[in-house]
Amino acid sequence: MAAVVRGKNIEITPALKEYVLKHEKKVTKYFDSEVNLQAVLSIEKDTKIAELTVKVDGVVLRVVERNDDMYAAIDLGFDKIVRQIHKYKTKIARRMKGDSFHAALVEGPDAPEEEFEVVRTKKFAARPMDVEEAILQMNLIGHDFFVFLNSDTDTISVVYKRKHGKYGLIEPEF
Repeated sequence: MAAVVRGKNIEITPALKEYVLKHEKKVTKYFDSEVNLQAVLSIEKDTKIAELTVKVDGVVLRVVERNDDMYAAIDLGFDKIVRQIHKYKTKIARRMKGDSFHAALVEGPDAPEEEFEVVRTKKFAARPMDVEEAILQMNLIGHDFFVFLNSDTDTISVVYKRKHGKYGLIEPEF
């Protein structure tokens, strides 16, 4: 497992890094293949934030946990990642096209599989524009995301409004 622990507005002590690395076993036991873990620990005002990203076989699991205590935020984050693995284990297993899950996970209690129903399909003309224009268009129509053809990269991209009021950009990786 490749694990990276970084800090934003906080110095990562050896105790914090060891605490995160101790919890990585909660995730690695479910996979046979290489698992990459990135933990970004930060402080905003008095709130401690643990952002955990796990990448395995092209699948990305991500959680952001906030708490008054950094260790509690880390615990809650790893618990959420484990719940995501259990919730989507059959979907992830199908997508991975292999049996990289341990038998313990596959033989675990099966959660009822969700059914997804598409109730509306919308088509639109994706004209080339830059990111700033896409953000303006998104704000004009009052949505919190906008799909557009990025003129800089010539790919379909998505801009979205984040919780703190700033913007994010999603681009495909080939």
